[in-house]
Amino acid sequence: MTETTTTHLPAGLTPGTYVVDPAHSEVGFTARHAMVTKVRGSFSDVDGTIVVGEDAASSSATAAIAVASIDTRNADRDAHLRSADFFDAETYPQIRFVSTGVRADGDRYLVDGELTIKDVTRPVTLPVEFHGVATDPFGNVRAGFSAELDVNRKDFGLTWNAALETGGV
Repeated sequence: MTETTTTHLPAGLTPGTYVVDPAHSEVGFTARHAMVTKVRGSFSDVDGTIVVGEDAASSSATAAIAVASIDTRNADRDAHLRSADFFDAETYPQIRFVSTGVRADGDRYLVDGELTIKDVTRPVTLPVEFHGVATDPFGNVRAGFSAELDVNRKDFGLTWNAALETGGV
């Protein structure tokens, strides 16, 4: 897809501040485990705000994820991930994202920003899909978005590994 210079808002999305609803939001991940399988997990405590401007270029987003809320459905692994070997949740309790720019790209939006894990901040671009707007039964306006990003954990100082009997780490 070729990047366009269009800064339009999608149909139905009006300017304003949208707050992430933790009960209807998910921050999930998939990681290679023991060189033979994948582990899926999520963070259950996420907070964030999306400010929709008059156009995409004047919009912004922030998010904070509580590291202690990690859940891989294995208590021992979760405790290890919270430890100083990995995320060091006691010292670095949040993973943070702060946008630096938003631009339209066909039917999706590219949100440039800074991702901070532990004490390392790196620039990233989130390809964001807009899923629509609806009013819930209580009269609240809801907007749906999703984004997916590949992150190399080593880029953020998450370097712990254990040697495997079969080789590899």
